[in-house]
Amino acid sequence: MNSQEHLEKESLQLLAAALAKLDAGFASLPPFSGSTSKPEELERVLAEVAQRMQNNYPYFHPLYAGQMLKPPHPVARAAYALAMWINPNNHALDGGRASSAMEKEAVAEIAAMFGWKEHLGHLTGGGTMANLEALWVSNRIHPGVLVASAQAHYTHSRISAVLGLKFESIPCDRNGRMDVAALKRRLEGGGVGTVVATIGTTAIGSVDPLVELLELREKYNFRLHADAAYGGYFILADNLEQHARSVFDHLGEADSIVIDPHKHGLQPYGCGCVIFRDPSVGRFYKHDSPYTYFSSGDLHLGEISLECSRPGAAAVALWATQKLLPLKKGGEFAAMLASGREAALKLYEKLYKDARFIPGFQPELDIVVWAVKAASVNESSMLARKIFEEAAKANLHLALAELPVEFFDLVEMRKDRQTILCLRSVLMKPEHKDWIDRIREILDRVTTKVVQAQTKIPPPSRERD
Repeated sequence: MNSQEHLEKESLQLLAAALAKLDAGFASLPPFSGSTSKPEELERVLAEVAQRMQNNYPYFHPLYAGQMLKPPHPVARAAYALAMWINPNNHALDGGRASSAMEKEAVAEIAAMFGWKEHLGHLTGGGTMANLEALWVSNRIHPGVLVASAQAHYTHSRISAVLGLKFESIPCDRNGRMDVAALKRRLEGGGVGTVVATIGTTAIGSVDPLVELLELREKYNFRLHADAAYGGYFILADNLEQHARSVFDHLGEADSIVIDPHKHGLQPYGCGCVIFRDPSVGRFYKHDSPYTYFSSGDLHLGEISLECSRPGAAAVALWATQKLLPLKKGGEFAAMLASGREAALKLYEKLYKDARFIPGFQPELDIVVWAVKAASVNESSMLARKIFEEAAKANLHLALAELPVEFFDLVEMRKDRQTILCLRSVLMKPEHKDWIDRIREILDRVTTKVVQAQTKIPPPSRERD
C-alpha cells in the first residue's frame, strides 16, 4: 500500500482467486446468461456510491477514536463478499447448507471461549436482537421484573417494553458498576426474575461485579444474563486488572451470554451472537413450518432462533476470521485486545498528568472518559463540546458522553448540573497504541486553542504532579 492510499485493497486480488474457485464448484451446471446491467452503467452507479460514501467520518483510521466503530478484518470483508455470490440464508438448510454448518462451528468456538462445551446458540442481526432472545427465554424460565444497572445499555428497557416486562434500573457506584448493596435491597423486595450483568458498558467500559451477583443468585434464585456485547472478547486479554479478570474468569457461570462479533470480533455489521448454557432452552423456540424444515433431519438454525431469514454471509465471514485468528489466549487476536487496553491506559496516564483535564476512573477495557477542568460543571460541559468540535476539524474524532458528576473528582468545581458532558475515546483498533502520541498532540493543540479563546477562563498550568 503506497503512502497515498488509506483503504486496504490487496484482498481484492485474493477475492478474485477465491471467486474463481467457488465458480469451479458449479462447473457441472449448464451455462446461462444472468441478467445484469451493462458494465458502464455499473461503473457509473458504483462511482456515485463511492462519492456518496466519502460523506463519512474515517471510521477505519486510528484518528477516529470516538464511537465503537472498528473496520472488519480483510478476511471477513472478502469472505462476506464471496458468500454474496451465493447469498445463503441461514434460516433453513435449504437456503444455506454450508453457511449453516459454518455458523454452528463458529458459535461453538465462541461458546468454548467461555468454557462451554454444551450450549445452544446462534448468530443474530446484532446485540439488541441477541439480548431480546436471551431475555425472552429468561422470562419463560423465571418470570418477573428485569433489572439492570443505570449504565446498562438502553436496549434492555426497550426490550422489556417489547416483551411486556417490568424493568427497573439499579444505581451504579462511582466506578460505573452495578451497586451490589442497592441490588440486594431490591432483591429482598421480591419479584425479580432476571438480573442483567453488563460486561463492558458502552459509555465507559465498566464491568459489573459478576462474582457478587453470582453469590446473590444462589440466595435469591434469579436468572443471570451477561450482556457482554461490548466486552466479551476481553476474556482472552492478558492485561486486565484484578476486578475485571475475576469477572471474566467466572463469566461462564452466567445462564446466558450475548457477544457482538461486529464490535471486537472484526466483523461487518450486523453480527451478534446469543448463547445459552443449557441447551434444553431450545424447547421454547419449537414451532412448525409447512415448507421449511424438510430437506434434512439435522438441526435447522431457524428452529432455535426468533429471527427467520438471516444472512449466511455473516456466518461465513465470522468462520473465516476465526480460522485465521483463533479465539485463544496468547494468540494474535488476543494480542489485539490487549493492545487496545494498553492504548487506553497510555492515554489515561497522559490525561491524568494534564491539569486541564479530570479523567474518570482507570479504564477497565479500552474506553477512556475525561472532563475538562472549569469553574462549574456547566462551563466544563461547554468546553468539552468545543474541544470535540475543534478536534474533528483537526481530523481527530472523539465522542461526547453525558455522565453523572459522581464519576469524576470535581471537588473544585461548582456542581450546577447533575450530569457532566465529557469527552470519550474508544481505542478498539490495534493501531491505536502506536497513535496515542499523535492523538495526544492534536488534543493538546485544540484544547489550548479552545481554552485561550475563553477570556474568562485562563488556562491552568499544564502539568499535574
